[in-house]
Amino acid sequence: MKLTLSSEVIGGLLLIFAALAAIALDNSALAPYYDALLNTSGTIAVGEYGLSKPILLWINEGLMAVFFLLVGLEIKREVVSGELSDMRSLALPGLAAVGGMVVPALLFWMVNADSPQAMAGWAVPTATDIAFAIGILAMMGNRVPPELKLFLLTLAILDDLGAVVIIAAFYTADLSVMSLSLGLAGVVALFVLNRFGVRNTSAYLFIGALVWLAVLKSGVHATLAGVAVGLAIPATKDDEGHSPLEDLEHNLHTPVSLMILPIFAFANAGVSLAGVSLSSLMEPVSLGILAGLALGKPLGVAAGAFVAIYLLRAKIPGKLNFAHLWGAGHLAGIGFTMSLFIGSLAYSAPTMQADVRIGVLAASLISVFAGWLVLRHASR
Repeated sequence: MKLTLSSEVIGGLLLIFAALAAIALDNSALAPYYDALLNTSGTIAVGEYGLSKPILLWINEGLMAVFFLLVGLEIKREVVSGELSDMRSLALPGLAAVGGMVVPALLFWMVNADSPQAMAGWAVPTATDIAFAIGILAMMGNRVPPELKLFLLTLAILDDLGAVVIIAAFYTADLSVMSLSLGLAGVVALFVLNRFGVRNTSAYLFIGALVWLAVLKSGVHATLAGVAVGLAIPATKDDEGHSPLEDLEHNLHTPVSLMILPIFAFANAGVSLAGVSLSSLMEPVSLGILAGLALGKPLGVAAGAFVAIYLLRAKIPGKLNFAHLWGAGHLAGIGFTMSLFIGSLAYSAPTMQADVRIGVLAASLISVFAGWLVLRHASR
């Protein structure tokens, strides 16, 4: 992410504050007002045609589409001119990302294999929260090598790409062929604009809004429209060295990191702690998420890095050592935003959604402290 150090730190702090505020409200006398706010319907209408949804869904399907637009832009930039454009440089973070998704899913499966209903959330611990992980890393300043940020960022981007594929493949409702066809026609129109060299970002965003609406009505999760729009934005530079992709990415970073992600955290992190004890973490869903994120992520990242280094002869960049990679694996276990998002798609029962939140919050907290301690030791 092309964020300044200060905005990365501020974004991470805002995420923490938003999550704590949601938990505090949901465990206070204001809890009914917090729930009522999220369930209040908001309507956008043009004449007789309108779209009405609770505020929570506007956040999860509307604002998060903007976040996924940024993810699409980042993925394309990395493919065109970044780490993902060089297969040799990609081997280490690429296999680390694969390991960091496979091992958490396996641990979740080991805990929940006897419950088909619980297994719907197998993908929850596979996710990494880019903003949170990079924000925590940025707080460590010069105590970690700059190459570590690039490694973790590339790993997290690949992780997000995997999450996009998982959402599309496993977390879609009944499909509306007509709406999906209209959405696909819009995506084709976006790439036609790109093919004919149209550089007006507004044209892409206007068609992208129509694609989002069609995908929303199709049963496929609407946030995927954001990725499609991001991949269609032109990356070619003009005579002054500017490209529509980089300009839009730059313009979106601040509102996404300082507004959209904290709002999402505030809307989704609220969980009642009444009656919660250590036994709450022993619920299969919570335990599977906790094991997947806090243990499976560092194990998976380390296993993938081991294969890349010792079997494929990938080089560890710069001043990094294996302890740095292990610490990055712990930070990858901060699944906060993306894990909560996938959990909201996986389960409809309030009790199981509460288990997701408890597991994700506990695992993310453990991952923050474990990553911090490991990286402090590694830097010494």
